[in-house]
Amino acid sequence: MPKITRAQLKQLVEAAIFVADTPLGTEQLQLTVLEGMAVSKTALIEVLKELQLDYQARGIQLQEVASGYRFVSADSLSPWLSKLWQEQAPRYSRAMLETLALIAYRQPITRGEIEDVRGVSVSSQIMKAMLERNWIKVVGHKELPGRPALYATTKQFLDYFALKSLSELPSADSFAQFIEDDQNPRPDSDVAVAAAHDEIPPSQSSEPRSLKLDETEQLH
Repeated sequence: MPKITRAQLKQLVEAAIFVADTPLGTEQLQLTVLEGMAVSKTALIEVLKELQLDYQARGIQLQEVASGYRFVSADSLSPWLSKLWQEQAPRYSRAMLETLALIAYRQPITRGEIEDVRGVSVSSQIMKAMLERNWIKVVGHKELPGRPALYATTKQFLDYFALKSLSELPSADSFAQFIEDDQNPRPDSDVAVAAAHDEIPPSQSSEPRSLKLDETEQLH
């Protein structure tokens, strides 16, 4: 079994994460670029932590998300880096965020249950968009007439919002406040607060980043 020095391991892991199209987890690293090498999971995790420290004060940082590790630019540089692209960041309708919030905080949940809380029907376009983005998936069917699909969030949802697990979600109250701060409040549509009344456990994490609401896109 070929051996690899600590310095070589660090270089190889750094390069693999840099060139990968998606986040790389420890298991994936061991099954691919480290296959056949005498590298323990403990040693790999130690190297990843060292790399995180190495990049901590730089413009590029090694970030851990649900699917593994990836390199990202520092948040503080985004106002300048955004000038490299002409298009604006994606903007999501309030209806989509409310639907996504209910799935995230109450999963697994049916479309009918979402509609009961929102008080309006859920647009097929919204469900299709979230499924196509791979933010949500069908995890089963409820034992009711018609056996409606049960929806839950995915690792890709966590990756997109830079979360390692659902425990890092902000409290439902914080999510509700985020929506109210980003768009004029709609008194009959405080969905995240309604979710909080179901005793969703609060989180100490910060609010999701990079979420924008488009006032012109009001899908219901």
